[in-house]
Amino acid sequence: MNDNQVKSLLTEFKARMSIYHSSEDAELKNMLQASYDAVNRMTGVSDITNNQFKELVIERTRYVYNDQAEFFEDNFLSTIIGLNLQAYGEGGDDNG
Repeated sequence: MNDNQVKSLLTEFKARMSIYHSSEDAELKNMLQASYDAVNRMTGVSDITNNQFKELVIERTRYVYNDQAEFFEDNFLSTIIGLNLQAYGEGGDDNG
């Protein structure tokens, strides 16, 4: 994720969480990047313009911010699987 994408996500995340100060920005950027990497690993998707992918990144960051990261995968499993199937379904099935 490039700097502009991180800044855009940071703005969206802070608005959702009603965070109006900038003292946590560096840590929030790290959380967003880690969430991007984690959701990419779970789904195989890396396109931050994909609304479902972006939503998962923001939601995972929210869970991390609230020290609840261990509950994210269970609570969003159907969305994660759906996005994973969509991502790999677009490539076609080479096995017949």
